[in-house]
Amino acid sequence: MNAEEVQRSLIGLPLGQLRYFDQIDSTNVEAANWADAGAPNLSLVVANEQLSGRGRAGRKWFTPAEAALAFSLVIRNQPPTCFPTTYPIDQLVYRLTALGAIAVSQALLLDYGLTAEIKWPNDVLLGRRKVAGVLTEAHWMAGSLTAVILGIGVNITPAAVPREGEFLFPATCIETNLGRAVQRYDVLRSILSQILSWFARLDAPEFMECWNSQLAFKGEWVYLVTETVDSEQQWRPGLVLGLDDSGCLRVEDQSGVILALRSGEVRLRPFPSEKKGSNQDQ
Repeated sequence: MNAEEVQRSLIGLPLGQLRYFDQIDSTNVEAANWADAGAPNLSLVVANEQLSGRGRAGRKWFTPAEAALAFSLVIRNQPPTCFPTTYPIDQLVYRLTALGAIAVSQALLLDYGLTAEIKWPNDVLLGRRKVAGVLTEAHWMAGSLTAVILGIGVNITPAAVPREGEFLFPATCIETNLGRAVQRYDVLRSILSQILSWFARLDAPEFMECWNSQLAFKGEWVYLVTETVDSEQQWRPGLVLGLDDSGCLRVEDQSGVILALRSGEVRLRPFPSEKKGSNQDQ
């Protein structure tokens, strides 16, 4: 993948400007700096390789050269893509994170025939293994939300899957599930097309319906993993019920109490679990 291939793949999509890097520390950092400098709405940063790719809560995201897809989109809070004003900022960020996950899962289904699930709040799974992750970061100026950086990483080839023991959740890639090679720039176009399509329905009932219908572990018992102030992990069982209207995860604990979990409070692990995993955790 190179800049010309990426540019050609984006023809016809109503995007802003493009910055392509053969190697970069983080596309999200570059996109945030570009937003500060006045990047047009829907400007895109794409990298062949990330040296310091980031996941949720500061975790690492593995993006080796020639093997994965890493990009960040600058979504400005201005016409024609103004954010809905009906949500508090935290709920809006939930929805924009879900936007990225839905876009990946729908691209995999419609263009590659792969059925994916969304592991709340920001991962996409194939066969219960992580194939993609989403990192959404709100961008502020003078106390006002001016933009959101929507970063997405996708494992394309087997080389994008980390070695055993390097990350906490099992990972996979598109080519392993598809059984053939794919072009990264084709996957990029598919996902961006879905982002643009679903953004217009961010406030519509079908958005939540799609998110809920693809929710991983729905109706299943999982471990809810939280960290204490001294960095110890606490594992407790919970039954995944679905999402509420704000994007919080509804879970029933063993005593029958229903909890509404917010992003960042907890990680989900299959139940039963060995409490040890092998690959990417975002």
